[in-house]
Amino acid sequence: MSRNRRSFTPEFKAQVVLEVISGVKSAAEICRDHKIKPQLFNQWKSYLLNNASGLFDGTARRSEEQARIEELERVLGQKTLEVEVLKKASSILQTPLTRSGRS
Repeated sequence: MSRNRRSFTPEFKAQVVLEVISGVKSAAEICRDHKIKPQLFNQWKSYLLNNASGLFDGTARRSEEQARIEELERVLGQKTLEVEVLKKASSILQTPLTRSGRS
């Protein structure tokens, strides 16, 4: 029998780690309250601490923006190709046909 995996939002992870860092609760209390393994909590905490400097210099936001730009460029390229194909198909369909069915 398979078990469903829980997924946690980035906001929840940050909130949980900040509660421990600020001293509101201990790591053990957080893990018990939310039924998460201490190893998972430690991964979240390490990730937050390793990437905290990016919050102040804007690199985290820039990488998100860069990923969004790349996705939009990909979609734009795809739509441009579709337009070109449709233009070509439209020009072929608009040519008058002769009695034999050929243009």
